[in-house]
Amino acid sequence: MNDPSPETPYDALLVVSFGGPESPADVMPFLENVTRGKNVPHERLLEVAEHYYHFGGVSPINQHNRDLIAALTQELSWHGPALPIYWGNRNWHPLLADTIREMRDAGVQRALAFVTSAYSSYSGCRQYREDIERARTLVGPDAPRIDKIRAFFNHPGYIEAVTQRVREALSGIPVERHATTQFVFTAHSIPLAMANGCRYAEQLAEACSLVTQAIGPFPWKLVYQSRSGPAAQPWLEPDVGDWVKELAAQKACTDIMVVPIGFVSDHMEILFDLDHEAHDIAVEHGLHMVRALTVGTHPRFVHMIRELINERMQGHAAQAVGTLPATPHFCPENCCLSGRPAHGPAAARA
Repeated sequence: MNDPSPETPYDALLVVSFGGPESPADVMPFLENVTRGKNVPHERLLEVAEHYYHFGGVSPINQHNRDLIAALTQELSWHGPALPIYWGNRNWHPLLADTIREMRDAGVQRALAFVTSAYSSYSGCRQYREDIERARTLVGPDAPRIDKIRAFFNHPGYIEAVTQRVREALSGIPVERHATTQFVFTAHSIPLAMANGCRYAEQLAEACSLVTQAIGPFPWKLVYQSRSGPAAQPWLEPDVGDWVKELAAQKACTDIMVVPIGFVSDHMEILFDLDHEAHDIAVEHGLHMVRALTVGTHPRFVHMIRELINERMQGHAAQAVGTLPATPHFCPENCCLSGRPAHGPAAARA
């Protein structure tokens, strides 16, 4: 758990992300990193590998992070604070330990970490904190201290950026059909045992509500995608494909606006699971589907990151909209547990 009383000023920013393969030869080693220690059948790895091979074995996520870092570098150079930006991934190069070693060698003593995940859950927050601490341990006792920036699901900058992306996408649906259009918000599914130990689903529902309130009176549903666990293990539902079929069966709409609100970049789980699989299901069942872009490098999202930095560095008030409070800067010891038996309250602190 992070120390709420930093004795050293922050002197760098670390962007932390999931990582992804950048060649066909990277795909299986990458997926093995992702699933290490998890009960994911090998057949499922081979199935997911085909998703990457469909796009030449290259995930868009690393290039997205390069673009985000370029935009953020410009934002900080224009408006401050003047922080060097580093980048490390959980599952593929540049790996966190290598980046933190580079930071140490450059003389960085204490850094803020911005994680490309907007919500509170084990896989979206606590695991990243654990990854950072594990990498620091590998680097050694002179590794820089690193504090994770809080989750930002209800920061006005995030909601405004998502809303603008949805407005842009709505132009793909004729105005006269808006009355028969339904919004389908998607997020990565997680096991129910994990979801029961965090506010992930609640935060997602709040973000969906805020975006819909800003856009107009469209009916909406929060659904999930990209589950990867054993079939017998319960995960958050409904699945996006199942919900598209249900909407078609209800004959209640002509068009669906799919909003991947649980993601900040158009990576593989967007391109394959939504633009390919969900789109094909919609077409098969006679529905017109439009998909909103993720926030990506939207200027308001980039500006939000600077605002989050200033919350920590300059003591600015935490911004939040809606009915839920801003997430805390420093996480309680028992928050966002994995739900696995070995990861209970007595587990090692992140």
